Amino acid sequence: MAKKAKKFIAVVMTIFVAAALVFIPSLVAQDGKAVGEAVSAEIPVYSVKTGVVETRTLEAYLEVNGDIVSEGQVAVLSETAGKLVTVKAALGTRVRQGDLIAQVDPSSAGSRYMVSSVYAPISGIVCAVPLAIGSTVQAGSIITSIAQADDLQIEALIPEREVSQLRVGLTATVTLPAFQGEVFTAKITQVSPILDPASRTKKIVLRFEIGDNRINAGMFAHVKLNTRTYPNVVTVPSESIIEKSGTKYVYGFYNSKVELKEVVTGVTVDYNTEIKSGLVSGDAVVIQGQQFLSNGAAVLVRK
Repeated sequence: MAKKAKKFIAVVMTIFVAAALVFIPSLVAQDGKAVGEAVSAEIPVYSVKTGVVETRTLEAYLEVNGDIVSEGQVAVLSETAGKLVTVKAALGTRVRQGDLIAQVDPSSAGSRYMVSSVYAPISGIVCAVPLAIGSTVQAGSIITSIAQADDLQIEALIPEREVSQLRVGLTATVTLPAFQGEVFTAKITQVSPILDPASRTKKIVLRFEIGDNRINAGMFAHVKLNTRTYPNVVTVPSESIIEKSGTKYVYGFYNSKVELKEVVTGVTVDYNTEIKSGLVSGDAVVIQGQQFLSNGAAVLVRK
């Protein structure tokens, strides 16, 4: 009798455990849903960063390096042969027309002559002193060179691939290593009619729009040349654009979900791309995290 009772109890326990395994999932709920239902209905939410479509003016530009030179540079010549005995104007000195620049002693062994004085033919800045005191000079030797201080210009070389954008009158902003943080303005006054076949470049000349006595011939300049203006264009951050099979898209952001939108793009300037069709100003677009998205995906916008 005891053996039959134990067997009966074992059978009952087995049936109870089996029933429990069948009904437990439906008895345990999360947010009002059964566990099984919650798992099957779970929707992934992706973290993204968004930006705004804006209407703005884009300024296309070229960046090149140049040298500051003086167009009115004049060589100061000795009128007699002899020995250079004095140089009154050092490199960088500002002189006026008629100032004494140097003296040459034409005396030879056994004879004495009055020294010959050399005067500045123009006002400006001494930009070259090629000879040392004691040097022997000939009539016509260059004693110094003087650059007109108010006649400075920038010379720069433009690569062949960019020359189609050049024209007289284009404006530029100029920065100089000598004056960190300051910006000067200039304008193209000359474009060379020929292309240098050796360097494949074309020379341009720019003049400062406002003179500054601190700027000297021989300085190095960094030139940002404004080549074309695109006013009032619809733009997006360039990083928002994705390309699939040659077609460009962005993910628009609407009510916590994204929508894949085809766009037609134009120029790109400083990480902003023109949108010719597909979006309007004020739309929100995904700029980071779009590589994980699909059309209609739910997203959470991060700061």
